[in-house]
Amino acid sequence: MTSIYDCKVEGIDGKEIDFADFRGKKILIVNVASECGFTPQYQQLVELFNANKDNFIIVGFPTNEFGNQEPKKNEEIAEFCQLNYKVTFPLAAKMELKSNPVYKWLSIEEENKSIDTEVKWNFHKFLINETGGLVASYPSAITPFDESILDWIQSES
Repeated sequence: MTSIYDCKVEGIDGKEIDFADFRGKKILIVNVASECGFTPQYQQLVELFNANKDNFIIVGFPTNEFGNQEPKKNEEIAEFCQLNYKVTFPLAAKMELKSNPVYKWLSIEEENKSIDTEVKWNFHKFLINETGGLVASYPSAITPFDESILDWIQSES
């Protein structure tokens, strides 16, 4: 995979998420879990997405590999996200990040031509610019409303 735009993943609803559809938009990719101490970040993610839909997309990747904090099946995850946070941004089908081509590209500098990153917990955030370049990686404790993320979304690239 040479670009994020080369990637397609199964969505939580069984439909394909094609990253080429997001060309020209800023992308925030985040691994999510419904039973994590950081789960309330869903609220900020929803607010951020709703306020910036024209030029910004969020893609959530449910995973159970950090502390077994996403034990639910895809339909239960989708229901949880809708009932508790009214999530409307795309969610991938639940998967292991380490075997996912998107996360391989995000984590390995040789692949993304930017940075090496190890995802250590749920709600790790990656920022991708309008041309598909990885620009930043933020650990779980950095919230979606962190000034650096808000400034990036509002900036002209």
